[in-house]
Amino acid sequence: MTDTTTAFSLPFDTTPSPAKRAEAEREAILADPGFGKHFTDHMVSIAWSEAEGWHDAVVKPYGPLVLDPAAAVLHYAQEIFEGLKAYRWADGSVWTFRPEANAERLQRSARRLALPELPEAAFVAAIEHLVRIDKEWVPGALETSLYLRPFMIASEAFLGVRPAHGVDFHVIASPAGAYFSGGIAPVSIWLSEDWSRAGRGGMGAAKTGGNYAASLLPQAEAYEQGCQQVLFLDAEERTYVEELGGMNVFFVYRDGRVVTPELGTILEGITRSSVIRLLEERGHVVEERRFAIDEWRSGVESGEIVEAFACGTAAVITPIGRLKARDFEIGAPDAEPGALTMSIREELTDIQYGRRPDHHGWMHRLA
Repeated sequence: MTDTTTAFSLPFDTTPSPAKRAEAEREAILADPGFGKHFTDHMVSIAWSEAEGWHDAVVKPYGPLVLDPAAAVLHYAQEIFEGLKAYRWADGSVWTFRPEANAERLQRSARRLALPELPEAAFVAAIEHLVRIDKEWVPGALETSLYLRPFMIASEAFLGVRPAHGVDFHVIASPAGAYFSGGIAPVSIWLSEDWSRAGRGGMGAAKTGGNYAASLLPQAEAYEQGCQQVLFLDAEERTYVEELGGMNVFFVYRDGRVVTPELGTILEGITRSSVIRLLEERGHVVEERRFAIDEWRSGVESGEIVEAFACGTAAVITPIGRLKARDFEIGAPDAEPGALTMSIREELTDIQYGRRPDHHGWMHRLA
């Protein structure tokens, strides 16, 4: 197991929780965890100040944060976060998927939000410490996991509009059940024609809460239309497909080509980059480019586009059955999942759960 804790110069102090849940209570939660409803016994915190840099790395009991009412995050939304999972393998060991990529993306988000960059070694060490102390919370049922949520907030009490001089980094963890409790089924998507998620020069490529807040109203409209997800177009021409509320999208052509919207105003998904790698290794040509909504429409009508899917940390890979708009529909809600969609999903999840060899060095042992 790679030990990155010594690469981070600050030691982690540990205070075990005096209110650790009993085994019976924990097992009852793990039997039906849902998503984001229950949390483990501990959390990690690391402080940063302009004068001291990163300091006071601690593993402590999970509990409320204490923030001054003038904390910058509450007024100017200076915050970022990440999402990754810990997987229990058949032999009982616990692993995570490409944590260094999450650390690098957190650094990119920090630069965009004028926050300090947490060293990669510190990011990985924080996850290692939390999972080791809360290893019992990693479920072992099929396609379950422990969802890890690292986040950074501007905690300085100051109302002036400038980058905060005091910041806190935390990691919390939540057991997650299988995303598709009733089996994998194609999702229906609502096309947002009134709202944008991000624009050129904005924060679309950063993983910050404001991007997700911008998606909540359109997502509510999607629910009203009987759809599970919302799709956003570019903010300038309202022509080109960008991403869903929280997932990247791919389109499979009859000749084997695969197209996915180019980066710039969308999040650089770690699942997205992994899928591209696996597709290219199979011999598929993957085009990262602007993709017009009319190209999707005409491609399905002509039979040139044979599959569409979305991907992200939570659902891994999700087949898209239908896109619903005000004046048209693409596909059908009862469409069968595409063969390539399901094959790539199986390959990726088999790597994550240790069911097939990891030839890429993507997996990192935590416990």
